[in-house]
Amino acid sequence: MADWRWECITDDLLDSLPPDALRAVRQLAEELTVRESMIFLDGREFTGDPPGLRTIQRGPLMLVYLTDVRGERVVIIQVNWIG
Repeated sequence: MADWRWECITDDLLDSLPPDALRAVRQLAEELTVRESMIFLDGREFTGDPPGLRTIQRGPLMLVYLTDVRGERVVIIQVNWIG
């Protein structure tokens, strides 16, 4: 998986979420990080257009995120938890 990681756009993005939501965010973010590292094998040497803003939903969780290919990271922009 190289050096890929995930992070939130702001330090307080997850502060108001209940424990179940935090677990779901962490799990999905880890899965996205692994997936993106497998899709963008060039990582730091990537020269194409980045994929842009994307949304993924799993159960009561919806994440809006960006893949920073050259930075080898997934940036969580928005979290919605309907639970």
